[in-house]
Amino acid sequence: MDTVSTTIDERGVATVTLNRPDKHNAFDDVVIAELRAAFDALAANDTVRVVVLASEGKSFSAGADLGWMKRMAAYDYSDNLADARLLADMLKALYDMPQPTIARVQGAAFGGAVGLVSCCDMAVASERASFSLSEAKIGLIPATISPYVIKAIGERAARRYFTTAERFQAAQALHLGLISELASDNELDNVLNSLISALLQNGPLAVREAKKLVHDVAGQPITPAFVEGTCEAIARIRISEEGQEGLGAFLNKRQPRWIAGE
Repeated sequence: MDTVSTTIDERGVATVTLNRPDKHNAFDDVVIAELRAAFDALAANDTVRVVVLASEGKSFSAGADLGWMKRMAAYDYSDNLADARLLADMLKALYDMPQPTIARVQGAAFGGAVGLVSCCDMAVASERASFSLSEAKIGLIPATISPYVIKAIGERAARRYFTTAERFQAAQALHLGLISELASDNELDNVLNSLISALLQNGPLAVREAKKLVHDVAGQPITPAFVEGTCEAIARIRISEEGQEGLGAFLNKRQPRWIAGE
């Protein structure tokens, strides 16, 4: 049985599911390879409009698999470096996906699983979900996931949770910005579907370009050349087929084609 499954519904909503509930969805080199393949395939699929990252069972993911860790303990530096690059490349593939991504966190997310959540654009979590950047407990550091976690929760919080390795609850994750929405177990999918519905109301190209805009703009100095680039971006999308359709629909008080299904 595959450790990762992918489904795409008629709306273009893809769900990538970690499928090792008996192992608390811990990941190893096989899971990492399957996740990377799934992300690459969906990124290249223009019919996919939203990607959900989910998992089976009571845990979102326990992080690194124990058997994998035992194997890594015997690796030399070169082997460890190659292994780390596979994980880093998978995380970057998720972070760079052109479609909006949503993590559905129904339970514990430890270690590298916090990296998966941080790589997604949004995350919804059950009230019983919990999180831990637990690497320091076993004498390690959360290196490959660090760029994404720091972007998600900020440098000050990262200094605390990277060094204490303490477990924190979903309410704290919401406060830190690691998750976007908090819900009871019964309401988790309703909250998830509300975000999906909001995304599907918008122009598919506009959603992708809006995500790219955040990536391009964040942290950049506001120079004249930079401002000119933002002007060029809006000008390009205004004259695009989708931009013209959206403006026409708004001005004529009708549904745009991506909602009307025409």
